[in-house]
Amino acid sequence: MKKIGIIAFCVALSATVSCMQQTDEEISTMGKPIIYQIFTRVYGNTNDHCTFDGTIQQNGVGKLEDINDAALASIAEMGFTHVWYTGVIRHASTTNYDFMSHPANQNVVKGRAGSPYAICDYYDIDPDLAVDVDNRLEEFKRLVERSHRHGLKVLIDFVPNHVARNYYSDVKPDVSQLGGADDKSVSFSANNNFYYIPGQDFVSPVSDRDTLYIESPAMVSGNDAFTAAPSKDDWYETVKLNYGVDYQNGRQKHFEQRPDTWTKMRDILLYWIEETKIDGFRCDMVEMVPSEFWYWALGNVKTKYPEIIFMAESYNMDLYREYISSGFDLLYDKVNFYDVVRGVTEGKIHAGDITNIWRKTEGIERNMVYFLENHDEQRLASDFFAKRPENGKAAMLLTALMGRGATMVYFGQELGERAMDNEGFSGIDGRTTIFDYWSADAVRRFVGRDHSYIGKELNAEEFDLRNWYKSVLNLAHSSIAFDYGAMFDLMYVNTDTYDKGQQLYAFMRYTDTERYLVITNFASESTEATIRIPQHAWELMKVDPNSALVLSDVFGTEVVTSTVAKLTEEGVTMSIGAYNGVVLKIK
Repeated sequence: MKKIGIIAFCVALSATVSCMQQTDEEISTMGKPIIYQIFTRVYGNTNDHCTFDGTIQQNGVGKLEDINDAALASIAEMGFTHVWYTGVIRHASTTNYDFMSHPANQNVVKGRAGSPYAICDYYDIDPDLAVDVDNRLEEFKRLVERSHRHGLKVLIDFVPNHVARNYYSDVKPDVSQLGGADDKSVSFSANNNFYYIPGQDFVSPVSDRDTLYIESPAMVSGNDAFTAAPSKDDWYETVKLNYGVDYQNGRQKHFEQRPDTWTKMRDILLYWIEETKIDGFRCDMVEMVPSEFWYWALGNVKTKYPEIIFMAESYNMDLYREYISSGFDLLYDKVNFYDVVRGVTEGKIHAGDITNIWRKTEGIERNMVYFLENHDEQRLASDFFAKRPENGKAAMLLTALMGRGATMVYFGQELGERAMDNEGFSGIDGRTTIFDYWSADAVRRFVGRDHSYIGKELNAEEFDLRNWYKSVLNLAHSSIAFDYGAMFDLMYVNTDTYDKGQQLYAFMRYTDTERYLVITNFASESTEATIRIPQHAWELMKVDPNSALVLSDVFGTEVVTSTVAKLTEEGVTMSIGAYNGVVLKIK
């Protein structure tokens, strides 16, 4: 165990506090979203003998009905407030059903199950998820109702940038079909729903399948690949939607008359709200759609349904404030929070750089979504990231407790799911596949064959990890200090972490009546750390300088008595495990 002495130096005090002061009365009217993302197809699948590249008959698939009252009770007791059901809208797959008038071609489907972001009918529920396919919408409505009964708000995906190459709405044939009135003789028209490559036929990069796929003229792929022959690395299974931007001529915008695509996509949002009573949308790849559309569409929706939540998949920090202005409530803070905290966890970035995270989003921190996993990112416990679930505890403490915005957890993260299977199209990449029919090992053992969701087959370490997540998330959800209290960054008075290369990060969260000190250790070995709290922090927290104080370990049994003067001059010394942290409540 290393011993670290931490000393002070002077910098501008204004740089230490990340958000303005608020009273407890103001804070209590707000709520910190704690979001649980469920990849619906995998979540309830209890097949423990999945085969590589298996069909739905071989490997099975999770159903909407699998997410029963027991499942939802277990989610709510963890402290979650929202559930994002990923992949519920019908998307292209190699599994066909009798009702499909335009079944998918295997040359333009990734994996057997297909990507949930290759939507083939915006108005339909994916039939794979239904027990009774003919009543799949009713099954989803019942899931929404069950979720609401357990106090959980429901989010689903809105995928506005691209659709599957076989897109056709069987559910709403009376609605003008996307591309149905397009002029395919031109590459671009503001009246078209798609972009075209006239005179060229589409060539799939998948050459080892026999079924012929014909698309003439070729349409532009979803990742703005203006070629008739996209590569395997392109989004070749999708086609780009046209919002009136002429990409091949300087990205000229043709918004003089509202493009037809705008109205169609706005109507899809309204349909899901009105038909299923969901509470919001996670919006895919918002930067690939013009911001003018977001201002118009979100304004339209929120005028009628002001409580609807919009969460943006965002990667460009320069556009954060613009998206908030356009109506987004929450934004992925991937390139800021996730990238830095992952780098610190992996030992590639110094923990002191965490200070820059909140500085970069100061003033909009309540709109940020902090996460360590989602369907795009590698699992925390995988060989590609932290390698062991315990190695992610310090990072998770920051995810849940540092910010005033939302915390998001991917299903199975709380169980240490490693996702090191070779599923098929996805391969061994540390991600739970979104392309294959599969089950997730730790999740499957928690769910149980009887879908009791009590973890009959979990080992002791997995139980302990889930209980630890439960404690952290409930603290984040129930404490007004971690909800919307102010934050005070303690790094500027504790500089040995910089001078000696130590991987510590410490901060405070507080209101007029609640005060917490959080110390995290990103080192690979245990540390004894001394953290000082400057006089300025006590003044902001309105603590009498003559006070006697008790510091209680929220997740342990240690209790420390001290005084304001002692904590200012000498600090508090705590033993912190590798990749772990302590949370001290100050009274």
